[in-house]
Amino acid sequence: MIACPVSRNPLWSAYETFAMVVGLGALAAMCLVWLPFAMLLKPLLPRRIGQPLGRAAISAGFRGYLRLLSLLCAARFELSELDRLRDQGPLIVAANHPSLLDAVMIVSRLPNAVCVMKASLLDNVLFGAAARLARYIRNNAPLEMILSAREELRQGAQVVIFPEGTRTTHFPVDACQSAVGLLARRAGVPVQTLIIEFSTPYLGKAWPLLRRPVLPLSARVRLGRRFEVPTDVPAFAAELEAYFHAEMGGNPPADA
Repeated sequence: MIACPVSRNPLWSAYETFAMVVGLGALAAMCLVWLPFAMLLKPLLPRRIGQPLGRAAISAGFRGYLRLLSLLCAARFELSELDRLRDQGPLIVAANHPSLLDAVMIVSRLPNAVCVMKASLLDNVLFGAAARLARYIRNNAPLEMILSAREELRQGAQVVIFPEGTRTTHFPVDACQSAVGLLARRAGVPVQTLIIEFSTPYLGKAWPLLRRPVLPLSARVRLGRRFEVPTDVPAFAAELEAYFHAEMGGNPPADA
């Protein structure tokens, strides 16, 4: 992570509080505005229409949200490398997971992305209807998740998954699970890694939702290595974890 000094200026602290309120409030408002439309459209529209519409709406909404953070909240997002993936067909997009903003940044640039999400988020009042319209994938049943993700890949989607399974607890990266390698092997699709870097661990696992950010906030998503379809799933999980450690300057686990 990029070092960022902590400001002690009271006015700047007040601005950081303002930025927190704007950021959280704008996201909630955006979800509430789309909520009734997503709820109505899912049963009314056939999947071939509702699914791309839902994904395009989420992608456009997230782009607008990040612009708002850039304009009002002293945040800078370097995401241009993601644009190179748009026309590259089906991929498993695997990223480290330092913050709640990770999926927002990725999906804002990949309009045909489908996220593997916790079941609790798909059932959430704010996010659930939009995610269900876009046919995002639950991660609570491994076999069902693999089969659903494989079908999305066959239809040309790019599946976004976080190999750690949850936000990072022990930086720079936690142990990688086998789901990514298993999905890649079953679908016959390569794994494109992304490296996500933040100036501070804002909205990370140990950062309370109502704790103000340290501004200015810088975030960058860069393309990492593309791994071919693995043959040994456990070995691939260890290789992926070691790769993330190497890219982010950490020490890989002793048995990796």
